[in-house]
Amino acid sequence: MAEIYVSTDVETDGPIPGPHSMLSFGSAAYRADKQLVATFSANLHTLEGAQADPQTAHWWATQPEAWAACRVDLQPPQQAMLAYLGWLKSLPGRPVFVGYPVAFDFLFVYWYLIRFTGESPFSHSALDIKTYAMALMKSDYRRSSKRNMPKAWFDPLPHTHVALDDAIAQGALFCNMLRANQVAET
Repeated sequence: MAEIYVSTDVETDGPIPGPHSMLSFGSAAYRADKQLVATFSANLHTLEGAQADPQTAHWWATQPEAWAACRVDLQPPQQAMLAYLGWLKSLPGRPVFVGYPVAFDFLFVYWYLIRFTGESPFSHSALDIKTYAMALMKSDYRRSSKRNMPKAWFDPLPHTHVALDDAIAQGALFCNMLRANQVAET
């Protein structure tokens, strides 16, 4: 079964799940050839007993449009994660989580999947876009930021801090990097 690259972005009210909540998440499932197969997004109620991190709350105060977008049509976390699990299982391939940075986004999604569904179709399969860029660019990790990546890797897609928008843009970036790697190999 082919791999499906599930580019995912999360918006949270703090640095770790449990004490803090995932406010929203969006996933864009891509084939390696950059075909967008499907998308999923949900805005979540905060976790019972969790509190917003003061620094994160301060950052959100500077992003009123993104804050408003992640606070409409709220779902209970269990309902959203069960729907997400079903969506992941319906994809035409084995899902591989893709994130920027993967360590943050995967942490939240994996925690929520295990907490609210008891399983993760990703297992521990997660790719970091920045690490992949480091390898392609043959550079140091900290020099592998978006501003140093080749402009040809980017599609004209917005970065809005709305989870699904950012997941779609990151997925396109990742697929463009896959293509650049394939061209370099030939």
